[in-house]
Amino acid sequence: MKKITPCLWFDTEAEAAVKLYTSLFPNSRVLSMSRYGEGGPGPAGQVMVAMFEINGQEYMALNGGPMYKPTPATSFMVNCETQAEVDHLWEKLSEGGHKDQCGWLQDRFGFSWQIVPTILGELMGGPDPMKAARVTQAMLKMSKLDIAALTRAYNEG
Repeated sequence: MKKITPCLWFDTEAEAAVKLYTSLFPNSRVLSMSRYGEGGPGPAGQVMVAMFEINGQEYMALNGGPMYKPTPATSFMVNCETQAEVDHLWEKLSEGGHKDQCGWLQDRFGFSWQIVPTILGELMGGPDPMKAARVTQAMLKMSKLDIAALTRAYNEG
């Protein structure tokens, strides 16, 4: 089977987004950038299409104009091992964007991200439904997810 490559539609910010995303995640790189020439649908010199990779997954960024906007119906979930990772990505990706609830944020380009500690699945998926319910209730009160607070909620009672 061929790879599936998500295409991210931007108005004019594809280059800035690719630079941000590849700077934040390990094993990331810009694969190629093609630019509009004279007489193209975009300004000459502006990135038309950028191909980039984040941790082995390829993406395409397209400066396609203002016709389409990102929606929270599609988001990027990032599993983080430590609170330091959560904190770093939360702050960097939300700069100029919007911080939402339960680990969700919207970056300055309009794309939605879920910054999630990997332990959350373990805490919510354990055999004790009361513990999972406490973790869920704690998470619903958070914007950025806090591993220590989620773990405390799990261990209460």
